[in-house]
Amino acid sequence: MTPGKWIRRWEERMPNFPLHSFMSDDAAQVSVLRDGSADLSFVRLPVDREGLNVIPLYEEQPVVVAPKGHEISVFEEVALEDLAEENFLDVDEMGGPDMALQVVASGAGLVIMPMSVARHLNAKDTVMRRLTGAPGTQIGLAWLLGTDSPVIEEFIGIVRGRTAQSSRQPSAQQEKPKKAPKPDRRGGGPKKPAVAQRYAPNPDKGRGKGSRKKGKR
Repeated sequence: MTPGKWIRRWEERMPNFPLHSFMSDDAAQVSVLRDGSADLSFVRLPVDREGLNVIPLYEEQPVVVAPKGHEISVFEEVALEDLAEENFLDVDEMGGPDMALQVVASGAGLVIMPMSVARHLNAKDTVMRRLTGAPGTQIGLAWLLGTDSPVIEEFIGIVRGRTAQSSRQPSAQQEKPKKAPKPDRRGGGPKKPAVAQRYAPNPDKGRGKGSRKKGKR
């Protein structure tokens, strides 16, 4: 499969945790977990789930691969029932997808395989088309029981499409630095010192109208 988009998102969000990826064939997709070569593995289901956590992700489109010049090349997609007269090769019996495509290029027959595998190998002298009426391949993500960690949970969230701000992402749950408390503005602080009165009080303040004494000015 091609996990490039998830690897790029990881590198953007988690630059301090380098992610190393490598390819493994169907026979090693689970053993790389058990022997410690990998922390997580994209697998084609079904697999032996003993001792594993496995979450299904999506179903992959199958394709049919034929020798270059085959009549399927004039169509965008082909129905499996229309190929009933064709000779189909078993990929496992051919020694794996790479060898199987070489046999197909020789004109010995056709093979059915996941689209990502056919695209990755891109064998010369072959042509592939989407195939309808054939079961797809279920892709899942697996890791060993008991190895859960915030880093693994972060990658699982990326694969499941969670955003960087999702509350379920460990990186989004890290504590933010606390701000300094604001000063109390309710009057609890020290009072301002009293200021001496600059002018004498008005002696007429509080008297009624006409109460001012008449006199020469």
